[in-house]
Amino acid sequence: MNLRLVVRQLGTVSLLIAGAMLFSLPWALGETGAPRTNGLVGLGVSIAVCVAAGLAMRHWGRGIQVKLYRKESMAIVGLSWILATILGALPFLFSGTERETGVPMNVADALFESQSGFSTTGATVLTNLEDPEMVPRSILFWRSTTHFLGGLGIMVLFVAMLGQGSAGKALMRAEMPGPSSDSPITRMQHTAWLLCVVYVVLNMVLTAILWLEGLSVFDALCHAFGTMATGGFSTYNASLGHFETVEGVSGVLVEMTVLVFMVLAGTNFMLLYFALRGKFRPLLCDVEWRTYIGVIVLVTAAVICFAFWHRDFHVVKSTFIDQPSAENLDTEIVSAEPHETLPEDEFFPVLGRAIRYGLFQVVSIMTTTGYGTHDFNAWNSFGRGVLFLLMFVGGCAGSTGGGLKVIRHILFLKILGLEVEQSFRPSIVRPLRLGGKALENQDLRRNVVVYFSLILVIFVFSWITIVTFEPDTTWQGRDIGDKLIDSATGVAATLNNIGPGLGTVGATENYAKFSSFTKLLFTLLMMLGRLEIFVILVLFLPSFWRTQ
Repeated sequence: MNLRLVVRQLGTVSLLIAGAMLFSLPWALGETGAPRTNGLVGLGVSIAVCVAAGLAMRHWGRGIQVKLYRKESMAIVGLSWILATILGALPFLFSGTERETGVPMNVADALFESQSGFSTTGATVLTNLEDPEMVPRSILFWRSTTHFLGGLGIMVLFVAMLGQGSAGKALMRAEMPGPSSDSPITRMQHTAWLLCVVYVVLNMVLTAILWLEGLSVFDALCHAFGTMATGGFSTYNASLGHFETVEGVSGVLVEMTVLVFMVLAGTNFMLLYFALRGKFRPLLCDVEWRTYIGVIVLVTAAVICFAFWHRDFHVVKSTFIDQPSAENLDTEIVSAEPHETLPEDEFFPVLGRAIRYGLFQVVSIMTTTGYGTHDFNAWNSFGRGVLFLLMFVGGCAGSTGGGLKVIRHILFLKILGLEVEQSFRPSIVRPLRLGGKALENQDLRRNVVVYFSLILVIFVFSWITIVTFEPDTTWQGRDIGDKLIDSATGVAATLNNIGPGLGTVGATENYAKFSSFTKLLFTLLMMLGRLEIFVILVLFLPSFWRTQ
């Protein structure tokens, strides 16, 4: 392991993060009083630390011209995300950002919020985003900027800007989510640039549309970052539901716009590149994308049917309000038994609400964005259960979506089918096929099974750890029996980069109640999920750091 080479590259990453923080400074100048001072101090000191650390690391690694091998590439990617998490947490700490009224964020809070942004999870410990005395606007913008940086990937941006020659391939492969085909080494920087161009263009288009729909430039940018990165950070306590209460803004129009771009964000960006060039055939013929759209349609239809049966959407108004509290949710339920026939004049308004809220939440969870417009924690058991399962699906490979990825589920089902057939036809060996073509990568079958196994092991171990060590006082005022399901969904939501779960981490709640130990565990899970486990796990192996 060439540590000086690794440290030199980490220094460059530190300088890039410092440069990204500069874009948050203008929003501090637009504030007055304590928020302006806190924002400027927090960002200014953080930038100085990033620059100092970056220059020191580059100085220590100066003169190194050794080739970057696989081990060094994995170390750079894994350590870069750890470094980014630490540096990204500094603005929250130095600005005195408050988790709750009068309670500044501690180290665990800041690391959690930073990694939630970079990993595009969207989980938060902040309880009031709308009070600038607690969270300055400049810090809110930095919070959303971490989504922008983490959505496509720190290393993808790194390779696009700096190239790295043949090393770029190893760096991008270590970070890009989901199994994908190899690109020629000589075109790796070109591929990174294409991904960046598609990503930036979609962010710009969405920002412009949201601005035209009545959002301020600040809100449009932050929500565009959160959408295209499939992150979900909002600038309001009520998430996107806030815009239903804003005069001159159509909440439905904003939701539908974000819905369309969430679907795009969960699509393989190389397929989007071809589509932007007018070549739609690769997109329409892609097995993974067709399955991705099919799952969204089928699950939404099932959610709507069961919601009608249980009358989940029979409400006069069904949006979040200013304070993210389940007790304050406006849900004026129409009294009726599940099997009663709806009056004709009531059916279509309810159907409209069911399609609107059901489709949005399914897409939000499926793409791992996590935006909320309806309290799905109050849905029937089937609706909540299917959303929990969707947390483990995710978007397409090569997208900004998290989760296990649709392609892995397709391959896993095919592998199971082959194994079942081989149990009664042991002499027949069939190749793994996708889209009618045999896959050349012979290791893919093993990799998919290993990845599913690791996810299961990490999920179970983390769940048991939280159930065992998280104090029961976290569920104060709730049924302590909810601890099992709440802990499970909290692990699933962070490991798969979703954000909201069920119960105490539901759509109208946050992660502020958990102990520092659990928040740090969630932070690790978010990083494992974003980098798909191996890049982080190898850092804990002594043999990985040996010279030979």
